[in-house]
Amino acid sequence: MSTVAAASCDAKGAGEAREEKKPLKPCCACPETKKARDACIIEKGEENCGHLIEAHKECMRALGFKI
Repeated sequence: MSTVAAASCDAKGAGEAREEKKPLKPCCACPETKKARDACIIEKGEENCGHLIEAHKECMRALGFKI
């Protein structure tokens, strides 16, 4: 990921009104569940992390992403 893209995902609170006009990008949605899912997959393998994968999918769906 480029530093510009990373910076745009990390910049929170700086422009709440501006952020509402732009649609949320999938890379920036649900950072808590994404981090837990990714760590589990790296450490234990995808087949052992189904519950975290599903939790991340549910979070993404709740934000309006079609997964």
